[in-house]
Amino acid sequence: MTAAFLVRAILSGLIVALIALVARKSPGLGGLIASLPLVSTLGMVWLWHDSRDRLAVADYVQSSFWYFLPSIPMFLLIPWMLRHGWNFWLTLAAGALLTMLLYAAMNRLLASQGISL
Repeated sequence: MTAAFLVRAILSGLIVALIALVARKSPGLGGLIASLPLVSTLGMVWLWHDSRDRLAVADYVQSSFWYFLPSIPMFLLIPWMLRHGWNFWLTLAAGALLTMLLYAAMNRLLASQGISL
């Protein structure tokens, strides 16, 4: 492992820990912070730092956009299920399964349009 990898891992972990800490006191503020594209932005910065490749960064950002779209329904399904008494772990699994299915559908849709991620 390189020092750069460790710094990135620690920084990413700190962001997740900060979100969890804030969300305990204010779920809305925690949700706002989590919704910020912090990880995607850090990914852009680290990819740029490592490669200085504009096209690689552009491809990364475009892929992030296309994969973000099918993740949105998960953020609607999970609160609905939890508010209707579903078990947390089952709810989380259902959200993950829905997202994976929608990722596969998005890949097929994009491939049919000549777009590969």
